Amino acid sequence: MSATAIDLNLTEQAYLEGESLAEVKHEYIDGAAYAMAGASENHNTISGNVFGELRQRLKGKTCKSFIADMKVKAGANIFYPDVMVMCEADKADTELVKNAPTVIVEVLSAKTRKYDMTAKKMAYLNIPSLQEYLLIEQDKCEVEVFRRKDNWASTYYVLGDVITFDSIDASLSVEEIYDRVENDDIALFLAQKKSM
Repeated sequence: MSATAIDLNLTEQAYLEGESLAEVKHEYIDGAAYAMAGASENHNTISGNVFGELRQRLKGKTCKSFIADMKVKAGANIFYPDVMVMCEADKADTELVKNAPTVIVEVLSAKTRKYDMTAKKMAYLNIPSLQEYLLIEQDKCEVEVFRRKDNWASTYYVLGDVITFDSIDASLSVEEIYDRVENDDIALFLAQKKSM
Protein backbone atom coordinates (compact mmCIF):
# COMPACT_ATOMS: atom_id res chain seq x y z
CA MET A 1 0.00 0.00 0.00
CA SER A 2 1.40 3.38 -0.97
CA ALA A 3 -0.80 5.58 1.26
CA THR A 4 0.54 7.29 4.38
CA ALA A 5 -1.00 6.57 7.76
CA ILE A 6 -3.02 9.44 9.26
CA ASP A 7 -2.81 8.20 12.88
CA LEU A 8 -0.72 5.27 14.08
CA ASN A 9 -2.44 4.69 17.46
CA LEU A 10 -6.09 4.87 16.59
CA THR A 11 -8.74 2.76 18.30
CA GLU A 12 -11.43 1.20 16.12
CA GLN A 13 -14.11 3.33 17.82
CA ALA A 14 -12.11 6.54 17.22
CA TYR A 15 -11.62 5.52 13.58
CA LEU A 16 -15.35 4.93 13.08
CA GLU A 17 -16.24 8.24 14.74
CA GLY A 18 -13.69 10.12 12.63
CA GLU A 19 -14.73 8.33 9.45
CA SER A 20 -18.34 9.45 9.90
CA LEU A 21 -17.11 13.07 9.66
CA ALA A 22 -14.32 12.65 7.09
CA GLU A 23 -14.57 14.07 3.58
CA VAL A 24 -12.11 11.43 2.31
CA LYS A 25 -12.57 7.70 2.97
CA HIS A 26 -9.96 5.88 5.06
CA GLU A 27 -9.29 2.20 5.65
CA TYR A 28 -8.36 1.06 9.16
CA ILE A 29 -5.29 -1.18 9.11
CA ASP A 30 -3.29 -2.30 12.13
CA GLY A 31 -4.49 0.61 14.27
CA ALA A 32 -3.88 3.29 11.65
CA ALA A 33 -6.16 5.14 9.22
CA TYR A 34 -5.02 5.28 5.58
CA ALA A 35 -6.60 7.71 3.12
CA MET A 36 -7.95 6.05 -0.01
CA ALA A 37 -7.00 7.35 -3.45
CA GLY A 38 -9.67 8.30 -5.94
CA ALA A 39 -10.70 5.73 -8.52
CA SER A 40 -10.42 5.96 -12.32
CA GLU A 41 -13.34 5.94 -14.74
CA ASN A 42 -12.65 2.30 -15.68
CA HIS A 43 -12.49 1.34 -11.99
CA ASN A 44 -15.85 3.00 -11.30
CA THR A 45 -17.45 1.51 -14.41
CA ILE A 46 -16.33 -2.02 -13.51
CA SER A 47 -17.50 -1.65 -9.89
CA GLY A 48 -20.84 -0.28 -11.06
CA ASN A 49 -21.27 -3.07 -13.61
CA VAL A 50 -20.60 -5.81 -11.06
CA PHE A 51 -22.83 -4.19 -8.44
CA GLY A 52 -25.67 -3.57 -10.90
CA GLU A 53 -25.60 -7.03 -12.45
CA LEU A 54 -25.43 -8.78 -9.08
CA ARG A 55 -28.18 -6.56 -7.69
CA GLN A 56 -30.45 -7.62 -10.58
CA ARG A 57 -29.67 -11.30 -10.09
CA LEU A 58 -30.28 -11.12 -6.34
CA LYS A 59 -33.77 -9.60 -6.58
CA GLY A 60 -36.21 -11.66 -4.52
CA LYS A 61 -33.38 -13.41 -2.66
CA THR A 62 -32.09 -12.80 0.85
CA CYS A 63 -28.63 -11.71 -0.35
CA LYS A 64 -27.90 -8.01 -0.97
CA SER A 65 -25.12 -6.33 -2.91
CA PHE A 66 -23.30 -3.22 -1.68
CA ILE A 67 -20.95 -0.86 -3.48
CA ALA A 68 -17.88 1.13 -2.36
CA ASP A 69 -19.26 3.06 0.64
CA MET A 70 -20.08 0.03 2.82
CA LYS A 71 -17.26 -1.05 5.12
CA VAL A 72 -16.34 -4.64 6.03
CA LYS A 73 -14.49 -5.82 9.13
CA ALA A 74 -11.71 -8.30 8.42
CA GLY A 75 -10.03 -9.31 11.65
CA ALA A 76 -8.74 -6.12 13.29
CA ASN A 77 -8.95 -4.18 10.00
CA ILE A 78 -11.78 -2.33 8.30
CA PHE A 79 -11.87 -1.99 4.50
CA TYR A 80 -14.10 -0.52 1.81
CA PRO A 81 -14.51 -3.32 -0.77
CA ASP A 82 -15.48 -2.19 -4.27
CA VAL A 83 -18.47 -4.58 -4.20
CA MET A 84 -19.69 -6.89 -1.47
CA VAL A 85 -22.57 -9.36 -1.19
CA MET A 86 -24.13 -10.11 2.19
CA CYS A 87 -26.44 -13.09 2.64
CA GLU A 88 -26.79 -13.31 6.39
CA ALA A 89 -26.79 -10.63 9.04
CA ASP A 90 -24.21 -10.84 11.79
CA LYS A 91 -25.03 -9.72 15.34
CA ALA A 92 -22.08 -7.30 15.21
CA ASP A 93 -23.25 -5.66 11.93
CA THR A 94 -24.05 -1.95 11.96
CA GLU A 95 -25.49 0.35 9.32
CA LEU A 96 -21.92 1.21 8.26
CA VAL A 97 -19.81 -1.90 8.95
CA LYS A 98 -20.61 -5.48 7.96
CA ASN A 99 -18.93 -8.55 9.43
CA ALA A 100 -20.12 -11.55 7.41
CA PRO A 101 -19.76 -11.02 3.64
CA THR A 102 -20.35 -13.93 1.28
CA VAL A 103 -18.66 -12.37 -1.79
CA ILE A 104 -16.08 -9.56 -1.98
CA VAL A 105 -14.91 -7.90 -5.20
CA GLU A 106 -11.87 -5.64 -5.56
CA VAL A 107 -10.96 -3.82 -8.78
CA LEU A 108 -7.18 -3.61 -9.08
CA SER A 109 -5.24 -0.45 -9.81
CA ALA A 110 -1.54 0.24 -10.11
CA LYS A 111 -1.51 1.84 -6.65
CA THR A 112 -3.46 -0.89 -4.82
CA ARG A 113 -2.59 -4.07 -6.76
CA LYS A 114 0.20 -5.34 -4.52
CA TYR A 115 -1.72 -4.74 -1.29
CA ASP A 116 -5.03 -6.10 -2.68
CA MET A 117 -3.29 -9.29 -3.85
CA THR A 118 -1.34 -9.90 -0.62
CA ALA A 119 -2.21 -8.49 2.82
CA LYS A 120 -5.79 -7.46 2.03
CA LYS A 121 -6.46 -10.78 0.32
CA MET A 122 -5.22 -12.69 3.37
CA ALA A 123 -7.36 -10.57 5.70
CA TYR A 124 -10.44 -11.22 3.54
CA LEU A 125 -9.82 -14.97 3.18
CA ASN A 126 -9.80 -15.26 6.97
CA ILE A 127 -13.38 -13.96 7.23
CA PRO A 128 -15.33 -17.13 8.16
CA SER A 129 -18.41 -16.26 6.07
CA LEU A 130 -16.53 -15.38 2.87
CA GLN A 131 -17.06 -17.88 0.06
CA GLU A 132 -15.75 -16.06 -3.05
CA TYR A 133 -13.21 -13.29 -3.59
CA LEU A 134 -12.73 -11.62 -6.99
CA LEU A 135 -9.81 -9.53 -8.19
CA ILE A 136 -10.67 -7.66 -11.38
CA GLU A 137 -8.08 -6.00 -13.61
CA GLN A 138 -9.07 -2.67 -15.15
CA ASP A 139 -6.33 -2.24 -17.76
CA LYS A 140 -6.88 -5.69 -19.29
CA CYS A 141 -9.85 -8.06 -19.24
CA GLU A 142 -8.91 -10.64 -16.64
CA VAL A 143 -10.72 -11.74 -13.48
CA GLU A 144 -9.15 -13.93 -10.80
CA VAL A 145 -11.60 -15.77 -8.55
CA PHE A 146 -10.76 -17.46 -5.25
CA ARG A 147 -13.32 -19.88 -3.79
CA ARG A 148 -13.41 -21.37 -0.30
CA LYS A 149 -14.78 -24.66 -1.70
CA ASP A 150 -11.59 -24.90 -3.80
CA ASN A 151 -9.33 -24.21 -0.77
CA TRP A 152 -8.84 -20.68 -2.13
CA ALA A 153 -7.09 -21.90 -5.29
CA SER A 154 -7.53 -19.28 -8.00
CA THR A 155 -9.30 -19.57 -11.34
CA TYR A 156 -8.84 -17.03 -14.15
CA TYR A 157 -11.61 -15.80 -16.43
CA VAL A 158 -11.31 -13.78 -19.66
CA LEU A 159 -13.70 -12.37 -22.25
CA GLY A 160 -16.09 -15.05 -23.46
CA ASP A 161 -16.15 -16.77 -20.04
CA VAL A 162 -18.96 -16.82 -17.49
CA ILE A 163 -18.24 -16.68 -13.75
CA THR A 164 -20.56 -18.75 -11.57
CA PHE A 165 -21.07 -17.67 -7.97
CA ASP A 166 -22.11 -20.91 -6.26
CA SER A 167 -22.55 -19.18 -2.91
CA ILE A 168 -25.26 -16.84 -4.20
CA ASP A 169 -26.64 -18.94 -7.08
CA ALA A 170 -25.82 -16.35 -9.73
CA SER A 171 -23.54 -15.97 -12.72
CA LEU A 172 -21.95 -13.04 -14.51
CA SER A 173 -20.15 -12.94 -17.84
CA VAL A 174 -16.76 -11.28 -18.14
CA GLU A 175 -18.24 -9.24 -20.99
CA GLU A 176 -20.86 -7.81 -18.60
CA ILE A 177 -18.13 -6.89 -16.11
CA TYR A 178 -16.27 -4.90 -18.79
CA ASP A 179 -19.32 -3.29 -20.45
CA ARG A 180 -18.41 0.31 -21.46
CA VAL A 181 -14.84 -0.08 -20.14
CA GLU A 182 -12.06 1.26 -22.36
CA ASN A 183 -8.99 -0.95 -22.70
CA ASP A 184 -7.30 -2.81 -25.57
CA ASP A 185 -8.73 -6.23 -24.67
CA ILE A 186 -12.38 -5.18 -24.77
CA ALA A 187 -11.86 -3.09 -27.93
CA LEU A 188 -10.38 -6.11 -29.75
CA PHE A 189 -13.07 -8.46 -28.40
CA LEU A 190 -15.90 -6.18 -29.53
CA ALA A 191 -14.31 -5.64 -32.96
CA GLN A 192 -13.97 -9.41 -33.45
CA LYS A 193 -17.53 -9.97 -32.27
CA LYS A 194 -18.82 -7.31 -34.68
CA SER A 195 -17.00 -8.88 -37.64
CA MET A 196 -18.55 -12.32 -37.07
